[in-house]
Amino acid sequence: MGRMLLWSVGALLLIVGANINDPFLMRFRFWCLAAMAVIWVAGMWTVARKQGGAARHLLLLVWLGIPCAVAAAQGALAWRQLVVMSADAEVARLVGRHFMIGYDSFDDAAPLVRRGLVGGLYVTRRNLEGRSAAELGAEIARLQDIRKAEGLPPLLVATDQEGGTVSHLSPALTALPPLASVADMPAPLRHAAARDYGAQHGRELAALGINVNFAPVVDLQVPHPPSLLDWNSRIGKRAISGDPAVVGQVALGYARGLAEAGVRPTVKHFPGMGRVTADTHVFRATLATPKDELARSDWQPFRDLLSASDAMVMVGHVVVSDIDPDRPASHSRRVIDGVLRGEWGFDGPIITDDLVMGAVYHHGLCTAVEEALNAGVDLLLVAYDGRQYYRAMGCALTALGQGRLDSATLTRSETRLARVHRPAPLDMASAAP
Repeated sequence: MGRMLLWSVGALLLIVGANINDPFLMRFRFWCLAAMAVIWVAGMWTVARKQGGAARHLLLLVWLGIPCAVAAAQGALAWRQLVVMSADAEVARLVGRHFMIGYDSFDDAAPLVRRGLVGGLYVTRRNLEGRSAAELGAEIARLQDIRKAEGLPPLLVATDQEGGTVSHLSPALTALPPLASVADMPAPLRHAAARDYGAQHGRELAALGINVNFAPVVDLQVPHPPSLLDWNSRIGKRAISGDPAVVGQVALGYARGLAEAGVRPTVKHFPGMGRVTADTHVFRATLATPKDELARSDWQPFRDLLSASDAMVMVGHVVVSDIDPDRPASHSRRVIDGVLRGEWGFDGPIITDDLVMGAVYHHGLCTAVEEALNAGVDLLLVAYDGRQYYRAMGCALTALGQGRLDSATLTRSETRLARVHRPAPLDMASAAP
């Protein structure tokens, strides 16, 4: 039994060590490494004391392989960083401008910002740990000063400040109830309340130097039993309403309030996650609703807002089986170029949901990066674990170097990014109550 336990634990630690940089382990990485070190010392001591021939030697090799697996994983990460940081500056900027990344510290972000290797930054509660909102604002200003000194476009700086359960900068910023709290008001009051709500978010975000908010959520509130496979998304608690007209009106008011403060709204999560029960943070999920039905209901708030504002649109990682059953919408040409760009004529900025999410990361990150850029996506989001940027950026550089990125599509995207990087307030005059 003791030998079986040593084999089992050794094999488990070997697997964990080889995958120590997986984003799923990010929150526990330090403690995981600490626990592995203690267990490894105890295990090695036990193996060394055991008697036996070839089986003991093989077991010893497994345990000796554990620190080697960790070192190999860390070496691979360091190599990816070296490849990106040593890439030709002009080539790196060509694809780097399409990335928006999360970061832990000023020192992590500054070299990428200075070299133009990213087009934007994503801030969340970890950027506020141990300091005030004013200190975060000062850090963002310093990073923007670096861009200006290098003659580069201003950074897009984004966050998730939806209100309600997803308010990543609260309580440093005002904690507001869900935007759904205004949905039951009479129509004229509803629009005004949503606009005031957005204006408060906009003022507070703009004061920090944040110029993009990943809100409003315009997924429909579709009743269905709680799912054991939905650990994070929980769209039902974040959605405004199940009525597309109400969602559109509230979202327009909110977006107008944001824009008046110079903060660009982002409608999410196209093609609509209200009917989806699996959590794309972890699992692949499929939206099996026919396209015609989606167009009549789920897509109406997206079209209302995108036709009446300068909002961005975030595309989620759900597979739309009636359009492209082979890949998530976030990197589907049939969805991005076929529906949004083609059928709708949308020529505004499109951003993916976080590429670190399991629905993409564990199903071929390089494929997703390449296909998203070739589909007409403008910004690739790497938010939860910013270190994965180096892997994703390496994928983009390789695809560019091998001629697998469509130059015409990239050129059109660069034109859109040139517009979105302008720091002037957005024109929301057409967003009628």
